[in-house]
Amino acid sequence: MMPLCVPKSGMSWLCFFVCSTISEQVHSSARSVARGFSSVPSQTIKYEELKDLLKEEGVVIIDVREPWEVKEYGVIKGSLSIPMGDLASALQLDPLTFEKKYQVKMPEKTSTLIFSCLAGIRSKKAVDVAGSLGFKRVHHYAGGFEDWARHETPEKKL
Repeated sequence: MMPLCVPKSGMSWLCFFVCSTISEQVHSSARSVARGFSSVPSQTIKYEELKDLLKEEGVVIIDVREPWEVKEYGVIKGSLSIPMGDLASALQLDPLTFEKKYQVKMPEKTSTLIFSCLAGIRSKKAVDVAGSLGFKRVHHYAGGFEDWARHETPEKKL
């Protein structure tokens, strides 16, 4: 790795150290900020918007909670369960393998994907994963399953 600050003639080592430290902190902060952004715009949606979107054809809701959470608490009707840890590899499967594994057609890169989890933290990360894999229409249900359960009776998965 190339140094961020190069000593100049007449520069004291203390000055060089301070310059290097500040330069590294600035670059580190910039990298952290850049990692927080996805190249694909996402939209945070609420319960009412989710209900409307679920009426549209081609909308896929993906629940990224762990299998035990799905079994224990239930699901949003019609959702597809893909745990967060499996999401990246699942969205990169060939369509036939995806369909065999999840019993549904693989979403296309232009499909509307809505990610949900328990309270909206993992689903926000899922948006970034899908965006980085080329999915263009990704949404984040911020309230997650907790919000859904306040409005609807959850469907139980066996």
